[in-house]
Amino acid sequence: MGIRKYAVMGALALVGVSMLGLSAKAEDVKLTVWSLDRDIQPAPHLVADFNKLNNGIQIEYRQIQFDDVVSEAMRAYSTGQAPDIIAIDNPEHALFSSRGAFLDLTDMIAKSTVIKPENYFPGPLKSVEWDGKYYGVPKATNTIALYYNKDMFKAKGLDPKKPPQTWDELVEDARKLTDPAANVYGLAFSAKASEEGTFQFLPWAQMGGGSYQDINSEGAVKALTVWKTIMDEKLASPDTLTRGQWDSTGTFNSGNAAMAISGPWELDRMSQEAKFDWGVTLLPVPQEGAERSSAMGDFNWAIFASTKHPEEAFKALEYFASQDDKMFKNYGQLPARSDIAIPATGQALKDAGLQVFLEQLKYAKPRGPHPEWPKISKAIQDAIQAALTGQSSPKDALDQAAEKIKAVLG
Repeated sequence: MGIRKYAVMGALALVGVSMLGLSAKAEDVKLTVWSLDRDIQPAPHLVADFNKLNNGIQIEYRQIQFDDVVSEAMRAYSTGQAPDIIAIDNPEHALFSSRGAFLDLTDMIAKSTVIKPENYFPGPLKSVEWDGKYYGVPKATNTIALYYNKDMFKAKGLDPKKPPQTWDELVEDARKLTDPAANVYGLAFSAKASEEGTFQFLPWAQMGGGSYQDINSEGAVKALTVWKTIMDEKLASPDTLTRGQWDSTGTFNSGNAAMAISGPWELDRMSQEAKFDWGVTLLPVPQEGAERSSAMGDFNWAIFASTKHPEEAFKALEYFASQDDKMFKNYGQLPARSDIAIPATGQALKDAGLQVFLEQLKYAKPRGPHPEWPKISKAIQDAIQAALTGQSSPKDALDQAAEKIKAVLG
């Protein structure tokens, strides 16, 4: 009886273990996602929609603050508290990839039927690469182009169908359009001592044949000289040195600037606020036929190398990517992909502007990629400020920046 009793107890125990095993398998895999996105932006909605699939994976979403992203994410990784997935600003991507913090997704992407490298614009795709491998997936993208007030062009005798195409034409048109008596500047842009200043200036340096590795090239010096001319002649507001792009473009929307360099994130606000006929054109180039370039912004998805659920995390990224065709319609953000046709909104000015930004994206280049991008960017910002405030000539300012960047690059 004793033997039989223990045998029965043992059998019951095995059944209990089996039941526990089945219960454990039935539990959802839990993932965490960190992003800056608020409730009117994509990430929280993508997470909520993914959770409704009931596919055995559930995601917890956490909104983080812009200034804390790099420090908090790196600290979390080093202490074993990192999320599974994060949305990171594209110039910061290389920092994490180069330190082994992000998971190498190359093989997963090669097998994916959803995420295909050939479908992405070159710039966004380049920003997730490191050492020839993919460490993320572009989340969205943006760029900059030239907005212009067609009514002001007409009033000053300029052809609204022929916005400036070269740097010289831009300066000449800005001179004609500037009207101090009417409190109108020819141009609005941002030369702020922050990433926004670098974001706006770097494409000029690139179109001049330079790069962050060659920031004091002849063409880059010419670009900063053009900026200095614009500021010295008061063709742009003095607070160009301290205003971000949003406030800068507000000057254009209010009718106090005839042209503005800004991005597609302004299209909705422009449509609502601008009480005049406006258009968008590609960024002017140094001279006709010169290489084009443009800034590239927005964020990338990445999976931390410390995740315990790499396959499930990648499934989440595949789902996010599968929703890219809704990015512009639902959130006003441009998908980072060239294979997605964005349907017309029915607003003529907005639709025409959107097509220009999509064309401009073909030439957009990432900042970097380099793990020490913040230091490189700071050198460029300092040069812009020094030249535009008269502390140094454009050449001397960029020569100093080149020395600082050389020290960073090693």
